[in-house]
Amino acid sequence: MKRAILTALMAGAFVMTGCAGGYVGYYAPLPPPPLRVEVYGPPPGPGYVWMNGYWGYNAGAYAWVGGRWMLPPPGRRVWVAGRWAPYGGRYRWRPGHWR
Repeated sequence: MKRAILTALMAGAFVMTGCAGGYVGYYAPLPPPPLRVEVYGPPPGPGYVWMNGYWGYNAGAYAWVGGRWMLPPPGRRVWVAGRWAPYGGRYRWRPGHWR
């Protein structure tokens, strides 16, 4: 019985953590380098949208993540690129999204 109650409490805690609405993302202590200019050809097919590359941050260093062609999800047409923004003395990554 104790095990069942403990399991239920833990499951509830995990669910509530997911509902907290807190930001989960990436932080860096320094601003990213300037964006790279990427050269790309025509789309691989009709309806494809180019998603620009960006600077990712991992293991204490920035690394370039190249852009790519993607098909938008149904009802979406525009890709809003991710960006690094100053936040509390460091930089926070705001992921890109479709709209």
